[in-house]
Amino acid sequence: MAILWSNVINILLGVHIFAGVIALLSAALALSTEKGKKFHVLSGKSYFWAMVLIFLTAIPMSIINSNVFLFLIAIFSFYLAFSGMRFARNRKGVPARLDLIAVNFMFLSGAGMWILAIIFFINNNSQFITLIVFGFLALFLGYGDFQTFKNQTAPGKERIAKHLTNMMGGTIAVVTAVLVVNSASGGIDATNIDAR
Repeated sequence: MAILWSNVINILLGVHIFAGVIALLSAALALSTEKGKKFHVLSGKSYFWAMVLIFLTAIPMSIINSNVFLFLIAIFSFYLAFSGMRFARNRKGVPARLDLIAVNFMFLSGAGMWILAIIFFINNNSQFITLIVFGFLALFLGYGDFQTFKNQTAPGKERIAKHLTNMMGGTIAVVTAVLVVNSASGGIDATNIDAR
């Protein structure tokens, strides 16, 4: 059974890493192209779907390895990509029920990160700092998005600002997660992907 799970992790990890590379390349392309043009939109869509793959592989890996850190970071970074995409498409600024559900997941991930930060601090795990920062950002950005949804203030320039903020936030979350995981474990190893 252990060999089966190891094979599953290896496959998920391979897809996860590939999607991460695509997300980062797509983000760089989207940033370097004229906003609203076809190539920018294509790069943004590629980024979003790569972030979906990152999320869909991170969740089972986090469950298999009992890695709450990865689980929370996956929700956090996916929310940013998801909401960034939603702000790009929602020109009227009227939130759908899905937007409100998603922002609640962002709040939960932020609270979860602070709880895990306390546990990591007690156990002398230096990643508590990352969790405090990401938890703050989750609550801060989530609250800002919630206020925007509540007041329906996201048409025009605010909508574009929210789109850019959230897409860049998702990209920074991916880069930070790569750095934290690789510095904590000494590299990527399918048998040891938890954050120690």
